[in-house]
Amino acid sequence: MAITLKSAKQIELLRDAGQLVRATFDVLRPHVRVGVTTAELDAIAEEFIRSRGADPVYKGYVPPGRRGAMPPFPATICASVNDVICHGIPSKKERLRQGDVIGVDIGLRLNGWIGDACETFPVGDVDDETQRLLEVTKACLNLGIEQAHVGNTLRPVGAVIQQYAEANGFSVVREYTGHGLGRNLHEDPTVIHYDDPLNTRKILAGMIFTIEPMVNAGGASTKVDRDGWTVRTGDGRRSVQFEHTLAITADGPIVLTA
Repeated sequence: MAITLKSAKQIELLRDAGQLVRATFDVLRPHVRVGVTTAELDAIAEEFIRSRGADPVYKGYVPPGRRGAMPPFPATICASVNDVICHGIPSKKERLRQGDVIGVDIGLRLNGWIGDACETFPVGDVDDETQRLLEVTKACLNLGIEQAHVGNTLRPVGAVIQQYAEANGFSVVREYTGHGLGRNLHEDPTVIHYDDPLNTRKILAGMIFTIEPMVNAGGASTKVDRDGWTVRTGDGRRSVQFEHTLAITADGPIVLTA
């Protein structure tokens, strides 16, 4: 699939969408506490997003080519608690507990353009391993962003993420990736978070894509719940994700969701 490079004006519109995603995280942050349900967080996010003239892009979403094969996603945010890697469905029955972690993934459409990011929040104080997992995953994202510049291929982005995660005793999920976006949630290129010698796509000015490493405390294996969406670690240990959307310019990457 051909990549559609974005103009400076289009990048500004994508930045507006990305900044609304960031504002939504700021609204949610004080509500991420012991006793709140993931459905309550979802309702807060949806109300805020719609109040700003945007639409939740995940709600009703089905991946390209999967229509009829899986149900539409039913919520505004993905709420991924503890061993859930990604695509966790908010629930009125799931209450956050002291020491949990919750990955909140937000996608929205503002004036026709997509904003997309994920942040993992600790619920109160977490154990030492979980704190280290949070810090390492955030560092993986930042290291990947540093490699996302004109003149590189996408390979170093994934390579540095895998190297840093594994050097710290963790593993990187391979089945789920970053992606281009624009007017659509998923566009080219696909951005993998591990080293692959065949990953030779050149990074060009005007590219827009996410980097969103999912790092597991244990092994890298995954499994999907019967709901067709919720992805968990194969060994039941914790997973953490951080995601930003980038615009590539001649002067370096702009983090649209910072």
